[in-house]
Amino acid sequence: QVQLVESGGGLVQAGDSLKVSCAASGRAFSTYVMGWFRQAPGKEREFVGRISRTGGKLDYTDSVKGRFTISRDNAKNTVTLQMNSLKPEDTAVYYCAAGSFTDYSRAYVSDPLRYDYWGQGTQVTVSS
Repeated sequence: QVQLVESGGGLVQAGDSLKVSCAASGRAFSTYVMGWFRQAPGKEREFVGRISRTGGKLDYTDSVKGRFTISRDNAKNTVTLQMNSLKPEDTAVYYCAAGSFTDYSRAYVSDPLRYDYWGQGTQVTVSS
C-alpha cells in the first residue's frame, strides 16, 4: 500500500516556473514506476510523464517536452515535477500515481488505468 500526497500547486503567470512534489508513504517506494497526470475541467485525465524505478528512464507527452522535468529521490520517497515556461493550457489538477507494472511501452505507461495508487491532486493555474 502506498499513500501519495501532492503539494506545490498554485497560481502563476504564463512563462513562470513551478515545482510540484509528491510525497509517498508506505513501503517499497522504489519498486514503483511513478507517473504524473493532469486533468483540466471537462477533459479526460491526461498523461504528462513518468519516471522509472531507478530514475534512469523518462517519458513525456509531446506538449511538455523540453519544459517539464520529472525526478525522484528514492531515499526521501519523493517525486517532483518541475514545470518551466508554463502556458495557460497547462492549467489543470496535477496528480502523481504509482504503478507496479513492468510493461514500459508508451501506450502502457500513459494509461491511467495501469497505475495502482493516486494522490488527491494539486491545482496548477496559469494566467495569460
